[in-house]
Amino acid sequence: MGIKEVKKFLSPCRLCPRNCMAERSNGEVGFCKVTDKPMVSSFGPHFGEEPVLVGWGGSGTIFFTGCNLGCVFCQNYQISHLMEGEYISVDNLAGIMLHLQERGCHNINLVTPTHQVPQIFEAVEIAKKMGLKIPIVYNCGGYESVEVLRELKGLVDIYMPDFKTLNAEFARRYLKAPDYPERVKEALLEMHRQVGDLKTDELGIAKKGLIVRHLVMPGWTEDSKEVLKWLAENLGKNTYTNVMDQYYPYYKACDYPEICRRITAEEFEEVYSFAKKLGLRLAV
Repeated sequence: MGIKEVKKFLSPCRLCPRNCMAERSNGEVGFCKVTDKPMVSSFGPHFGEEPVLVGWGGSGTIFFTGCNLGCVFCQNYQISHLMEGEYISVDNLAGIMLHLQERGCHNINLVTPTHQVPQIFEAVEIAKKMGLKIPIVYNCGGYESVEVLRELKGLVDIYMPDFKTLNAEFARRYLKAPDYPERVKEALLEMHRQVGDLKTDELGIAKKGLIVRHLVMPGWTEDSKEVLKWLAENLGKNTYTNVMDQYYPYYKACDYPEICRRITAEEFEEVYSFAKKLGLRLAV
């Protein structure tokens, strides 16, 4: 395990389930539109994440440009789809991580890292040699290659995937990834195998484990229930789960009239109550 093994997946690219085989080291890009260098949009202490990540010093968030999913409702679409950001060196990325630690952040929160894993973890390795000690958070969309995840064992402290859907039509229509339901299940099982249930310190700050996010979508409450049921049955009721109500029809969502609205209070309450009945460990 380590950066040398992870680099083997970069060019031709097999970093995610798309297996697009882009020769990224030659400047070619695939679905994610990024070459073999780190591409970053912004970074800084973030106070809008889960309280277990934020604490009092914030989550040291780095937003990576591009994405391996094509979510039509993406709230970060300027970064993920419109490619706002710039290429930097691996050494500069390591420096950003150390800067965030010096600012008092509780963790390094890698947002949308999947398609830049080799670049990122080369930087992590450099930063650790220079004194980086805070946990590494892998904050992803859930569309992961299990083969790549296995190489990250011991490099990631906290996995924080989205679990968007178990419905293949939803995945095809809104995520542009019809195999998402199968891939996300495989990924979650591997993540949980590596880090287990979420553990916090005496002050309630996350140190290691799995955090799962699920965004409730308009008209898809039954799918949400299937997602939550799968979590309880396959990962256990102690799975730290954030059922989220902040869906907004960003980006191209209104090209799809059925999701061109906010969710109702009733929709969210239906899903949240179901999660409570399952006995899941819900984010507060």
